[in-house]
Amino acid sequence: MPLSIIFIIMSASTLKKHLQSLTKEQIVEVMSDVYDNSKAVQEYFDFYLQPNEKEKIKKYKAIIEKEFGVKNPMGAGLKYSVAKKAISDFASLKPSPDALADLMLSLPEAACRFTREFGDMDEPFYNGDANNFKRALDFMAKHGLLENFKLRCTDCVKFASSCGYGFADEMAELFLIYYGESAQYGN
Repeated sequence: MPLSIIFIIMSASTLKKHLQSLTKEQIVEVMSDVYDNSKAVQEYFDFYLQPNEKEKIKKYKAIIEKEFGVKNPMGAGLKYSVAKKAISDFASLKPSPDALADLMLSLPEAACRFTREFGDMDEPFYNGDANNFKRALDFMAKHGLLENFKLRCTDCVKFASSCGYGFADEMAELFLIYYGESAQYGN
């Protein structure tokens, strides 16, 4: 059996069982080795030991803002995959729901600001933005955070108001579904 298949078969319960069979010193050695050999593990444990959400969120917001950069439009990659990976990486650290919602909303905000500042985009861009806005709204609703982010959601609708392909209407409709009222927007 190839080595890669063996790792796929291993489960969390198998790992727990193995770790329980080790001495404390052996576990410390394994954890030290894993920490030294994986940037993701280092970041996880650094955050676990010193959970400074404000500092960490800055790092991930910077990735999103660079990707949908109003400050540097020529350097903007406009790839949702890059921004979504930043959100996923932050989520893997197990931040508070409020911090994760903040980061999730920064993606549709940045994309909406970009199109407002630099003109109409194509339909797939708008679909991606609306999907990410809905994903953020779903998360905020699930965690009772909608009111905390209402102004920023209103801004997303406002930024989208001049866009084509039905995007402005879709963003306003999403706002209406979650907030039960029309967003007050205008240019």
